[in-house]
Amino acid sequence: MTLFSGGNVLFGPDDARELAGAYVPFVVWFNFLAGFFYVLAGIGIWLGRAWAFGLSALIAAATAMAALVFGIQVLQGSAFEMRTVGALAVRTGFWAVIAMLLFRRTGRP
Repeated sequence: MTLFSGGNVLFGPDDARELAGAYVPFVVWFNFLAGFFYVLAGIGIWLGRAWAFGLSALIAAATAMAALVFGIQVLQGSAFEMRTVGALAVRTGFWAVIAMLLFRRTGRP
């Protein structure tokens, strides 16, 4: 879904950008590119690969950093959609929980 929705805003028709509202371009790019890593991490988790923990932790940290930069832009007065706040929070929390569960399962990074 991340690849589809982000790709639609970035590369799709003007209607898609209009429906996205006051989106922040770097967040859309970040989410679109992160979508490829989501798929890779999912494959690694499915296959039980040890590197899936590190990738999941990296995704969580990178998403938290994107959220921080987004927050700074918002505080400086940039227009934004409230759903972006929720999406970044959910994505950060989701990948943090996944990384913690993988760490508990393997007992090592």
